[in-house]
Amino acid sequence: MPSEPAWKAENRPPRILIVDDDPEVADPVRFALEGLGYDVVHMPNGTMGVNKLEEFQPDLMVLDMMMPGQSGFLVLEHIRRTKQDRIRIIMVTANEGSRHENYARMLGVDEYILKPFALDRLMDKVRELLEKPYPFDSQASP
Repeated sequence: MPSEPAWKAENRPPRILIVDDDPEVADPVRFALEGLGYDVVHMPNGTMGVNKLEEFQPDLMVLDMMMPGQSGFLVLEHIRRTKQDRIRIIMVTANEGSRHENYARMLGVDEYILKPFALDRLMDKVRELLEKPYPFDSQASP
């Protein structure tokens, strides 16, 4: 049975985690999301992003694929391994290879956007994903 997103059920602003090492991408995205009233945190690398997951409990993540240290793929693998399946994920990347996109989709990204991208396109996708109910309630009590 579909279930509403946690932010709606808890009557709070959506929490968004940006994990991107490029401030020229992360800063305008953060500013635009905050302007929409979202609670936004930016982490400059994958390791810090993974460490912030449990404390922040984001509803959505804007995740860069290529970062020094822990890549976006490793972050995705961690999220799936730890069963954090209620996080909507938008992967952003300059890598145009279909092999990378296929792997990201296999790991469950909700959207795959190539850099450079129009900020309004990203904002539209964020709003769309935040409103989308989950197809089943995997975290419901038995």
